[in-house]
Amino acid sequence: MIHWPVAITGLGCICAAGGTVPDCLDSLYAGRRAPVPPTRFSTSHPTAFPVFEVRDFREPPELLRTSALGVQAAAEALADADLSPEELRGLRVGVCVGTTVGSALNDEGFCRAHRAGEEPDLFPMERILNSNPAAAIARAFGCTGPCQTVVNACASGTDAVGLAASWIRGGICDVAIAGGADELGRITYHGFISLMITDDSPCKPFDRDRKGLNLGEGAGMLVLESEQVRARRGARARSFVMGYGSACDAHHLTAPHPDGAGLRQAVAEALACCAVAAERVAFVNAHGTGTPDNDRVESRVLAELFPGVPYHSTKGHTGHTLGAAGGIEAVFTVACLERGVVPASAGFENVDPELAGEPLRGNREVAGDFALSQSLAFGGSNSVLLFGKGDAE
Repeated sequence: MIHWPVAITGLGCICAAGGTVPDCLDSLYAGRRAPVPPTRFSTSHPTAFPVFEVRDFREPPELLRTSALGVQAAAEALADADLSPEELRGLRVGVCVGTTVGSALNDEGFCRAHRAGEEPDLFPMERILNSNPAAAIARAFGCTGPCQTVVNACASGTDAVGLAASWIRGGICDVAIAGGADELGRITYHGFISLMITDDSPCKPFDRDRKGLNLGEGAGMLVLESEQVRARRGARARSFVMGYGSACDAHHLTAPHPDGAGLRQAVAEALACCAVAAERVAFVNAHGTGTPDNDRVESRVLAELFPGVPYHSTKGHTGHTLGAAGGIEAVFTVACLERGVVPASAGFENVDPELAGEPLRGNREVAGDFALSQSLAFGGSNSVLLFGKGDAE
């Protein structure tokens, strides 16, 4: 079934690469990255695994960090779309946000006190209940349309954008705020260390010497609009959601299918949405975590489905932001397609002879009307978004 494009009129992002979309792009094109041992929580682990923290950001006391990051990115996206609070009040505005941690692992102090037989104040529990990411954004901006938080591991943010686009196509809402948000925390940090897929140095996606990922945090949000509302406002589309594919091959709890079965299906679905041939894709924003298995499988699929098409990973600038990754990388993909320049894959230096290809070594100008952003997740979930060029400025 051919889907009609859904306009993207606003972008917002906050992550370790920067506090706004322009700041993030400056870091990506300049190759700046600075992972450090965690400073927001303590750990007794003998190895200080680096992370990509959002610096100089303080969440309000009534919200946990995941939701606060999401609200910050949504505010930038709405401002970029030139949608005022007054205009929002007259529209059906939906909110769809992907997350993994989702603020649910931030009750250590309360649980510790409860287990010790104390009667702790219930404020930490009230704050958690108040911090559903999608609900927090809807509340912050008075959105009264559909509201959904998507939890599908590292594909969550990509799925949220794809789902929100279907809301617009189906006439369920006029405008949608969609993306992903996730925070760093001690439980997540130790969990990934226990899986033995974290790198004790800055991550190196697709590099011969890669050892694993670095965790990160942040949020990326997009404003999607119906053509009726966009035409009435005279708003410029920065890009269009052309297609979305999602497939689960259920191969393994944490490892990807060796042949990338689910990823292949998700790519095929995304391209089929608007009958775009693979050779028309200008570049691919790869999931590129820096783990041996992910990068091996992903490079093989990219080499077979998109021969000669440049690809890169931005996780060398942001870390793996889990449920936020799909939202953040959707923002980056749209912004890079709009600019016509793709940044180098940070951390890549040495070619791995076991991989089917290699990512970009330097910033590259690209010509083409389409770009792909893909997410691979635990449990065999794979999600892909296809973006098309927007209106000329």
